[in-house]
Amino acid sequence: MKFEDESQNLRLRLRIIQMVVVVLLTVLGTRLYFLQVVNGAYYAERAENQRVRRLPIPAQRGTIFDRNGKILVDSRPTYNVILSREEMRGRDYASLAQPLSEGLGVDEELLRERFDELAGQRAFESIVIKQNATPADIAWVEAHQGIDHAELRIEQQPQRRYLENGVLAHVLGYVGEVNPKQLEKDDFKRKGLKPGDVIGQEGLEANYDEYLRGIDGYREVIVDSRGQIQDTIRTVEPQPGQDLVTTLDLDYQLTAEEQLRNSPNGRGVIIMANPNDGEILALASAPTFDPNIFSQNVKTREVRQQIAELFKDPKTPMVNRAISGRYPPGSTWKIPMAVAGLEQGAISIKKSNLVCGGGIQIGNKFTRCMGHHGSPELRYAIRISCDGYFYRLGLKMGIEGIMKMVSDFELNRRTGVDLPHELVSWTPSPDFKKRFNPRDPDWRDIDTVYASFGQVYDFVTPIALLRTISAVAVGGKLYVPHLLKEVKATAAVGDPNERETYRPARAALNYAEAREQSSPNKKELRPNPKMISISDENHRFVVEGMWQVVNEGGTGGAVKIEGFDVAGKTGTAQVVSLGKDTGQNKDHSWFVSYAPAWKPEVATVALIENVGFGGKFAAPATRQMYETYYRKTHNGEPTPGTQIAKR
Repeated sequence: MKFEDESQNLRLRLRIIQMVVVVLLTVLGTRLYFLQVVNGAYYAERAENQRVRRLPIPAQRGTIFDRNGKILVDSRPTYNVILSREEMRGRDYASLAQPLSEGLGVDEELLRERFDELAGQRAFESIVIKQNATPADIAWVEAHQGIDHAELRIEQQPQRRYLENGVLAHVLGYVGEVNPKQLEKDDFKRKGLKPGDVIGQEGLEANYDEYLRGIDGYREVIVDSRGQIQDTIRTVEPQPGQDLVTTLDLDYQLTAEEQLRNSPNGRGVIIMANPNDGEILALASAPTFDPNIFSQNVKTREVRQQIAELFKDPKTPMVNRAISGRYPPGSTWKIPMAVAGLEQGAISIKKSNLVCGGGIQIGNKFTRCMGHHGSPELRYAIRISCDGYFYRLGLKMGIEGIMKMVSDFELNRRTGVDLPHELVSWTPSPDFKKRFNPRDPDWRDIDTVYASFGQVYDFVTPIALLRTISAVAVGGKLYVPHLLKEVKATAAVGDPNERETYRPARAALNYAEAREQSSPNKKELRPNPKMISISDENHRFVVEGMWQVVNEGGTGGAVKIEGFDVAGKTGTAQVVSLGKDTGQNKDHSWFVSYAPAWKPEVATVALIENVGFGGKFAAPATRQMYETYYRKTHNGEPTPGTQIAKR
């Protein structure tokens, strides 16, 4: 029998085992090094997060008031169902759609869309599954939290509440969840916003969002493996947003909206303002919409359909006509023309008579007047709204004079009102004609005629026209119209120092710019109007004509109020050529005015779309505004005046 030495095989096996052990220990050591040293902080945080949760406490958004302290917008507490993404631990979101839909009554497809939309967000951010949770929803979540849905929790959150019937919708705007496209913009990045945050999307809500929004708080809690809260470590209370006091008066606003709602077609604009400082007392645009449907983060299919229909509606209820609608001003254009004609020397108080002629012949084009008025002086021409007079005044001023008038009254610029999406009016100039009518780009005398009476080349926003008439009312002070009266001071949580109170000088300036121009204590900001040169004599001459429009048998007699002198001007703006102004193409009805005529307290502009003569529709609507104002400020009922409804 042959003896075999197996010691060498044994030693080989031992070496192999040793090498394997060394390799395993090396791999294990390397892994431990990366886990404990390189990524130690990361995994320590993850371990802590599995034990400690930070639950957000949304801040109460600031309340918006009218000038008398009436609430225009506030927030009510609601309960939301929240899905914590930290608790998902790699689970498929799609698998939750059906059980959550069945348990909470949420549309399954909407849930899937929301999961897909938020798929790219950071894992620690939460998702709102359902707003305005009912007691049954809350009970269902609590029953399933410790079993199969540890990722769910109930969270209290304030929800915006707006006035009913769309009152002030275009002014107040609405709030909504910040969307992914907004988060990509630098402005939103600087604000530190994250998905799920609710911000102002339109109107004052958007313009003053930084002050209304406040600062969220949070609660740090200890949870068990099933996500159940075991203890609270600490609570940082939210800092509520600052309250806004607006220049608006709800009584005037309700009157304005009622007048538009009861107009023949329910479309138009009414604005009332204080011509002495630019404060807007009422701003109504019709048709309107319900902003409450936008304040929901999770929108049902029905709500989405309602929103889609609003944006598709041919009546454009989402457009704020006061600042984003451009209309030919018609005969209201004659007021700045009269002022400019006097100031530029085209006419004078002693020599203001011009021929009417029933119209004017320029080349082979005859542009008619609505009557034959002889050779009226300026006040009478304003009173009877003589087109022929202003055709000739425009020719005496020339297009350069009309352009200077436009520049002086800043009709070719935004007014600076503190609302988003304000448009610039279109005003006459050779450059504008080249863009407007490229087939006939040269400026001719007939174009100057058109430019002189508020048609063809004149398209103004109602807010710009009101600013112009207000400047005429107070003798040439051109204020920036604004809606913000005050941002109230709010004490920060745990901080005895209050946020400062802010009052705007010009709403067109942002807070940083305005503070630089403020008084030393940075509390009260001084209005700083642009001054337009209007002599006292010329001013009185034009005002007398406007007073006669209402009080001496002129075209605005429907507004006459005994004891409360109204000065105004009607306007009937053609939408199409004569003979075709029927049905939906009827003329726009304008009335611009202020009162009292010799010491103005309030100014108004009223526009009713496609209804006909200014004296028949816009003037009576304006009268209702003055009656409401008179009752509030003079403690009595105004005396009805003579009703005259003519162009």
